[in-house]
Amino acid sequence: ALADPLLGAYPRYWQLRYQLQTGTGPVPNQEVQDFINNSNNKHLADRLQSEWIVASARAGDYNRALSLDPVYSVTASTQCASKLSRVMTGQQVNSEKALEVFAPAAICWSMLDELAKRGVVSFDDIVFKLRGILETNQTGTAQRMAAIIFNGAEMKQYAALIKNPKTWLKGQSKPSSRAQEELITIALSRLARGGNRSADADYIQQNWANVLPAENIEWVYSQFGLIAALNVESDAARWYRMSGQQRLTDYNHAWEVRSELRGHPIDWERVQQAINRMTERQASEPVWVYWLGRAHAALGNKAESMRLYATIANELNFYGQLANEELGHTPYIPDLPEKPTTDEVDSVRANIGLQRAIEMFKLGWRMEAVQQWVYALQGMSDRELLAAAEYAKQEHIYDRVVNTSLMTRDEIDFRQRFIAPFEGRVTEKAREINLDPAWVYGLIRQESRFITDARSRVGASGLMQLMPDTARWVAKKIGMTDFHISKVNEFDTNTVLGTNYLRIVLNQLNGSEVLASAGYNAGPGRPKQWRSKLQAPVEGAIFAETIPFTETRLYVKNVMSNAVYYSMMFTGEPQYLKERLGVIAPSGGSQVAQN
Repeated sequence: ALADPLLGAYPRYWQLRYQLQTGTGPVPNQEVQDFINNSNNKHLADRLQSEWIVASARAGDYNRALSLDPVYSVTASTQCASKLSRVMTGQQVNSEKALEVFAPAAICWSMLDELAKRGVVSFDDIVFKLRGILETNQTGTAQRMAAIIFNGAEMKQYAALIKNPKTWLKGQSKPSSRAQEELITIALSRLARGGNRSADADYIQQNWANVLPAENIEWVYSQFGLIAALNVESDAARWYRMSGQQRLTDYNHAWEVRSELRGHPIDWERVQQAINRMTERQASEPVWVYWLGRAHAALGNKAESMRLYATIANELNFYGQLANEELGHTPYIPDLPEKPTTDEVDSVRANIGLQRAIEMFKLGWRMEAVQQWVYALQGMSDRELLAAAEYAKQEHIYDRVVNTSLMTRDEIDFRQRFIAPFEGRVTEKAREINLDPAWVYGLIRQESRFITDARSRVGASGLMQLMPDTARWVAKKIGMTDFHISKVNEFDTNTVLGTNYLRIVLNQLNGSEVLASAGYNAGPGRPKQWRSKLQAPVEGAIFAETIPFTETRLYVKNVMSNAVYYSMMFTGEPQYLKERLGVIAPSGGSQVAQN
């Protein structure tokens, strides 16, 4: 069995990986090298080499770790191991890049400890990273990060202030050290998570505004803005406006922009300033390019707004579509390339990496199969990628059809990227209950990529990713007498229940596809709550961008973008995203946006 050319390498790989990861006994250098040299599974050889880098650095064999770079299967641990090895062999390491690759893995902590000990990363570097971790309330990771810059006595204070910042602050006076100053700043920031931000802000102003540096107090107010924004509260922008113009984390700047977008009226100058303070990497993302363009347009700088829109107009996504509409372009589908020929498909079918992936898909080893598939696509031309997508289509592995076709650069095939499988049966189910098939297909594409047996980490199942309790409830509501939970992955059962649930959610949310998409993902009660906190009607794009749950925010934007493209595919007519998004009103009403 171990000689099997497709899957035989896996047992030996698992064994060696276990030895490298657990550190039981000496690093099996020769055995690992033999596997890498002799295995016909180059993907596994590369992954094992990545694990070997980490194991070598952990064992203090830094020269070996450096000799094994580079690898394709780069992880945060691999990057941390490489940077640790460089500093331990006397080479220079950039502190900013080291902090960028950091993840809460053992080897990354070793890297950071060593860089701090050698002064490569400074107290302020760690403070900035620590504050960013606290913003997302990862208290365990934050405590370990704090231990790099605070001594034992200070860590006792840190633990106390995280547990109860108000109580801890009562015993504090003017700080006598930079560390004490930061502890007080962190404690004040944690007050934002309490129940009375206005009273706590008054306390800060009266007791600490003249004690701590102004930039510390401003950062504290940014945390009040962040928590208010995540709770879609109307005063979020007010808190952010008290945070000055200093550099915050990209995460915080993003929420500063979102808080302004939900404001009434929108302070477009603050939107512009917040985006301009983002790192270049984040500011270049289509979402922020678009909103910066909108800010320039609102402030009367039409030429700059048009220039910004044009930089993302070729992006075939939510903000690329909106930018095209702002430019006055008619929505379009790229010209379809020639379909892959039989010879082209046969050529990629001979690729052993793709063959191996197909076998693993058949076995249900989806995670391993996807990794093998992606690795096998390395270096393929557009024509080869299109042929690989066609190969996946012939094998009915529809997520690989979409994701593989998305990798092409010049030859863009929407027949693959927006595949509509199951021979119109989804359309039939949608039309039976007066749902737009394009929206349903857009939702399924985002939910499951048309994997009929897809199962999420929380237990949702099938094409339309139904939770068991939801499936039972809908089955009862529509009178499906033969329903059993074991049938939830069956095509007909899943699509009947899924489309009916979507219809119910759409009815509850006043016919708004934006709200119903959010409700399908996060539960219909949440978009009702987010809508109720609006100060005035907002365009659908603003509502979508300011959804506080990252997963739901991305989900809604993708579903709505998908729906527009499917509609164009089905009708052959231009379809406008802004029109489909409409306007969301706090009362629950919605209306079609005007182009």
